[in-house]
Amino acid sequence: MNPDIYILGTGLSHDGSAVLLKNGSVCVAIEKERLSRIKHDGGNDTLAIQYCLDAEGIQLEDVSLVVQCANFEIPHRDQFHGKRIFADVNTPKLINISHHLAHAYSAVGTSPFDECVVMVIDGCGSPLNQFLSLHPDQEWLIPKKILDETEMQCEKDSFYFFDGNKLKPLWKDFSKMAIHTGSLLDLPTTLHSIGGFYAAVSHYIFGDMNDVGKLMGLAPFGHSGEYTIDAFQFNESSCLLVSKEWKAHFTNPSSGYDNFIENFNYYADVAFWAQEQVEKAVIKCMELRAALFPHKNLCYSGGVALNAAANAKLMDKGVFENLYFEPAAADNGLALGCAFYGWLAYLNKPKVTHNGTVCFGKDYDQNEILEALKKEPSNTYDQQLFSDEKSLLRFVAAQLNDGNTVGWFHSGSEFGPRSLGRRSILAHPGKANLKNHINRNIKFREDFRPFAPSILKDQVKKYFVSGRNSPYMILLDKTRSEYLDQLQNVTHRDQTARVQTVDETWNARFAKLLTEFFHQSGIPILLNTSLNKKGSPIVETPADAIKLFNETALDILVLENMVLTKTHTVEPNSKHGNTPLNASMK
Repeated sequence: MNPDIYILGTGLSHDGSAVLLKNGSVCVAIEKERLSRIKHDGGNDTLAIQYCLDAEGIQLEDVSLVVQCANFEIPHRDQFHGKRIFADVNTPKLINISHHLAHAYSAVGTSPFDECVVMVIDGCGSPLNQFLSLHPDQEWLIPKKILDETEMQCEKDSFYFFDGNKLKPLWKDFSKMAIHTGSLLDLPTTLHSIGGFYAAVSHYIFGDMNDVGKLMGLAPFGHSGEYTIDAFQFNESSCLLVSKEWKAHFTNPSSGYDNFIENFNYYADVAFWAQEQVEKAVIKCMELRAALFPHKNLCYSGGVALNAAANAKLMDKGVFENLYFEPAAADNGLALGCAFYGWLAYLNKPKVTHNGTVCFGKDYDQNEILEALKKEPSNTYDQQLFSDEKSLLRFVAAQLNDGNTVGWFHSGSEFGPRSLGRRSILAHPGKANLKNHINRNIKFREDFRPFAPSILKDQVKKYFVSGRNSPYMILLDKTRSEYLDQLQNVTHRDQTARVQTVDETWNARFAKLLTEFFHQSGIPILLNTSLNKKGSPIVETPADAIKLFNETALDILVLENMVLTKTHTVEPNSKHGNTPLNASMK
């Protein structure tokens, strides 16, 4: 019997993570922020790697190969923002790959395609010198004028062909880094970056470059036609450029939340324009690459691939027949790509068909849950242990149907930015003002931000216009008009919804809960948002979940078969009668 082959992938960018492959399949993966409890944490990778080894029950010497990726440097084996787990050993072998290549392998490794093209669009990839030091055989791809440039340039967008085993680069574009002038509209990335543009507009509106998801939520409150300037253009070589002129039109950056609320309509219009610009740029990029390298299947990765509105527009355009959007498309997915590169390209092993799951975290047993409860004693909730799943599901569905909010903690956590029924906050999709209560008293975030509907996949065409399969909550759809009231808590201002179609093959208990809720309420849909509050990572451990339960107005917390029910209730006015902050901002 052949021994198991373990490959470890590690991403050392922001949003750091570690991934362990066993014989070509993901057996465990974790984002560092889930363990350190620091949002977007990266750098030193020992914490995330140790989690993976412990979860699988192996030692470092059991790993055959380590593949790593960082943004602007090649990390040393022994030190990177502190001592690394490899510091005192010479094995396993450690190799490096470039940023966009890691993004691309993360997509093909988990995609359903045996053959495809791959697009990577993000904020900023590897510097040219680092890229060429890692992949000198690809110098032929780079135009001479880029090779002759003396300033630092970084990957901007890349296009590859996957033959079922290896990636072949077809197109790579590089850009000089943006100049920092002190303006909130400075791109934090390369000079000509879709991701950098979106981050700059986020900085202008919210004072934070990492609030790009919030920007997409704000956009539907804006209006078309308020700004006619184009942020992007394409040169004669089909390279995307960010224009210089657009910044002159935006001279009123928000000075804080009060200022933002006071000028809500203005910032919503800016967000609408920015979202529209990104959608047009992404589609044009795809059309130009498809014209040069036609193929029916596309994988799409990089941080820009998380823009659910742009993704839906791309599907509507039909540039490619079949599309796969990498669920962990941002830098948290780099480790995933590193691991798959090690298996497919370095060891030259055949691709193993992926079953579609993104739930790669470790399981926590009942003893671990009980230990966590002992460490957080409280007289504010009752505990009930259910002996069978059917009784548990009936109880939780009834509570949801009554309008209570539920923290749902089950099995291994999701890898990536979306909670898909393993670490979720769940609620009724149609109870009036419940959305506002969750935003204000549980998530502690702005009232304009939407929530997603999770739906049984065989019901999606009935409730949503396109009715697409969307298991990763990474595509927008439109709620059918006859269900707008019934789905008021999961339908956004423009009647869109970031739908999750629940796949029972890898999300069985969540599918069963939806089925039971459907039986009790007549609605096969639940409001689903991540089990965290604003500014905090999604919970990983039972202790994290209990802490969140105690700090928020969640009514119920389900920890596997253990149910905690608050013995005190939230004031009615704050739960179902509060007025959203932007109620008058029509």
